[in-house]
Amino acid sequence: MSDYTTKVMDQVRAKNAHEPEFIQAVQEVITTIAPVLDAHKKYEDNCILERITEPERTIIFRVPWTDDKGNIHVNRGYRVEFNSAIGPYKGGLRFHPSVNLGILKFLGFEQIFKNSLTTLAMGGGKGGSDFDPKGKSDREVMRFCQSFMTELQRHIGPDTDVPAGDIGVGGREIGYLFGQYKRLRNEFTGVLTGKALHWGGSLIRPEATGYGCVYFAQNMLATKGDSVEGKVCVVSGSGNVAQFLVEKLNQLGAKVVTMSDSDGYVYDPAGIDLEKVHWIMELKNVRRGRIREYADAFPGVQYFPGQRPWSVPCDCAFPCATQNEINGAEAATLIKNGCKLVAEGANMPTDLDGINAYLEAKILYGPAKAANAGGVATSGLEMAQNSQRLNWTSEEVDAKLFDIMKNIHENAYTHAQEFAAATGSTDGFTNYVAGANIAGFVKVADAMIDQGLV
Repeated sequence: MSDYTTKVMDQVRAKNAHEPEFIQAVQEVITTIAPVLDAHKKYEDNCILERITEPERTIIFRVPWTDDKGNIHVNRGYRVEFNSAIGPYKGGLRFHPSVNLGILKFLGFEQIFKNSLTTLAMGGGKGGSDFDPKGKSDREVMRFCQSFMTELQRHIGPDTDVPAGDIGVGGREIGYLFGQYKRLRNEFTGVLTGKALHWGGSLIRPEATGYGCVYFAQNMLATKGDSVEGKVCVVSGSGNVAQFLVEKLNQLGAKVVTMSDSDGYVYDPAGIDLEKVHWIMELKNVRRGRIREYADAFPGVQYFPGQRPWSVPCDCAFPCATQNEINGAEAATLIKNGCKLVAEGANMPTDLDGINAYLEAKILYGPAKAANAGGVATSGLEMAQNSQRLNWTSEEVDAKLFDIMKNIHENAYTHAQEFAAATGSTDGFTNYVAGANIAGFVKVADAMIDQGLV
């Protein structure tokens, strides 16, 4: 790293010593954009790194609510409005016991560059709470969401900050949140995305992150004259992203052999086909069951409690569960077992050691901010439809999503090649990590310079 990046990285570590995920995210970006910083001194002169690593606004609030027995609970709510240089803050809400300020800052920081890559006018933000919707009744979730939105509504709006769903925040939660916002503000606006179709949602939005990740993988493989057809794929997770990613892989002729949840993973050597993944959708979305039940429902399936699927031999890997679910040793195992492509459906699912292993092995690696940008891209399309009071067909939205993912790939590919020597993008290898970070950074940084010291 240069003296400038070293100085900024030291400042970030000192200011945020208790936030390892955020430090990890900043380090990954800063180290890979070094070629641009060296080539254009204007970014250092305008202290862009110091400014872009500090949220514009951080909101923390208490969320009191009562359970079905009348007991009072208090959770903590957050919204990190990180950067609005190219548009209103945009990013999901996460309800999970692991939520803290450091995790939301890492997610919000990543969102800046992910949103920039989509080519849509969206800044970066993230929010949520340490509330756990798992095991709660609908009425308990409703009361929590109403309390959460009672405070959050002061800080968001269709031209200010437009949250979406994330882990623990699906259609049910978005509905309760939107209803409370409308009640308090007396306005029907596109303040949230991920809404139901009959009151402002977009077709293809539930599928978008999973579909988009597969489209990005297809574009990477196309640079080698290849496709996902016939590929054996391991997938982690069994939530929204994983479900539709597996659906799209099946539609394109791939064979998926694993899915997982926080309790363990299932291995199905016959393949998790469309019928089976639709069974999993009913299991997880309706019955809210656990993935181990899949092993009881279908013959020849093995269940591995407390384990992750990265030791299963495969051609392609799609981590779709959570951050840092693949470490350096697991990445090395994937590569040893023949994996030639990793496309990230979750946010930062590979730690720095794992990323370095991918890059050293020169496999096709689609980092999260590029590969899983389809979800927020389609949220942007939902915002556009809300502004026009229109609903596009599923074919129109899917075509726009496909084009956006193709453009994201081309943008990352082109920037990696532009700085080929510095990014190691030589001899047929493309460093998509550096390419995506550079492409996302330049657009936001130039906008920050244009708008002055704000």
